[in-house]
Amino acid sequence: MEIRKYKKEDENKVMEIIKQEGKEWECYSKSNVQDKYKKALKNSITYVAYVGDELCGYSRSLNDNGFFVYVCDLLVTPKFRGGNIGRELMECIYKDYPDKIVYVMSDIDEYYKKQGYRKECSVFEVLKSSE
Repeated sequence: MEIRKYKKEDENKVMEIIKQEGKEWECYSKSNVQDKYKKALKNSITYVAYVGDELCGYSRSLNDNGFFVYVCDLLVTPKFRGGNIGRELMECIYKDYPDKIVYVMSDIDEYYKKQGYRKECSVFEVLKSSE
């Protein structure tokens, strides 16, 4: 397996595995937001994992101007789940950002608990007030 930083040539493969996830990942795969997400992949801390020529997973994180790193997306294809690829993608962040605290924004808490990560806080959506 090879894990490396994301390149433009990975774009179509990343978008394909997102589409294969179905409704849960539609916020990135719908045609009206794909270009926006491709830009986010390019401008984020994004790693890809390959087995041979097959993309088996990726992660996308944000650097908070040197304070923290926030993991926004972690996806491993069903065929490769359970093989520590997600963990290895997460470890890349600490290799490249050893002095930063890393937080995960998750809707799948059980996975991260199983990895031994500590739940730190909650995430809330700020709603616009009606005028």
